[in-house]
Amino acid sequence: MADITAAMVKELREKSGAGMMDCKKALNETGGDMDAAMDWLRTKGLAAAAKKSSRTAAEGLVGIAVRGTKGAAVEVNSETDFVAKNDQFQQFVREVTEIALATGGDVEALKGEKMPSGKTVDEVLTNNVATIGENQSLRRAKTLEVSKGAVVGYVHNQQAPGLGKIGVLVALESEAADDVLQALGKQLAMHVAAAFPKALNEEDLDEAEIERERAIAAEKAGESGKPADIIAKMVEGSIAKYRKEHALVSQLFVMDGKTKISDVVAKAGKDAGTPIVLKDYVRFQLGEGIEKEASDFAAEVAAASGVPQGKQAEPAA
Repeated sequence: MADITAAMVKELREKSGAGMMDCKKALNETGGDMDAAMDWLRTKGLAAAAKKSSRTAAEGLVGIAVRGTKGAAVEVNSETDFVAKNDQFQQFVREVTEIALATGGDVEALKGEKMPSGKTVDEVLTNNVATIGENQSLRRAKTLEVSKGAVVGYVHNQQAPGLGKIGVLVALESEAADDVLQALGKQLAMHVAAAFPKALNEEDLDEAEIERERAIAAEKAGESGKPADIIAKMVEGSIAKYRKEHALVSQLFVMDGKTKISDVVAKAGKDAGTPIVLKDYVRFQLGEGIEKEASDFAAEVAAASGVPQGKQAEPAA
């Protein structure tokens, strides 16, 4: 048997676009013959799946799974919203979310975990690409856990149980009764879905974003023509406002528009007779941050039919 080198695997991967492990297996199966390995990938549907991987996948589903003091959120993307309604796709997202709940939120590790079918998550995903006919990707996953208390999940725009467009987890650490924590957690999760906080606390906000906001505030304040010391105070005031508006604990509760989230949690703890701590949260919004390609449907139809855009086909005589 020929020695399969890293260079050979790299070459086949670049030619086929298939995954590294699939390329290595193809070369092993074909004794290192590059052309035969390409054919092997095609027969398995792996090369076809790879060709689809260049398409933008910004639709799909967010999955949420919770068991007591632990919860998991997973985002799996597809090219179109139609796939999100596909039973095969929904079952895949549901199973992967359960696996994440059991094993953790590291995406690369998650891809290697075994599914109920006995195949790995990555293998099933690749097969789904080939059989459903659209590019799909396991984009991100995260788990939350508390030592005591509850993790509460919420799905906005739910398409099936535990599956939707926005998935939220809220971790509450407390010895309060479960029904109290579930009710509070549901309200907080709905707030997170609507208010889109960028961090739990003000000090957790991305400093790069803070500096960008500072530059914008300084430019606006500079146009006022006021003295430098006044401008400096205006800038700091803008940054303080930004921090309060984007940190979850300092946001105003959407359900009354006046109470800080930290105060909502503190009051719930006081009413329950035991402290409640908002430890963390997760908010996954489908396609968030993915740049979607602009699609000109008329141009696509024209190209497919061979009729140039702006012209109509001559009517049949």
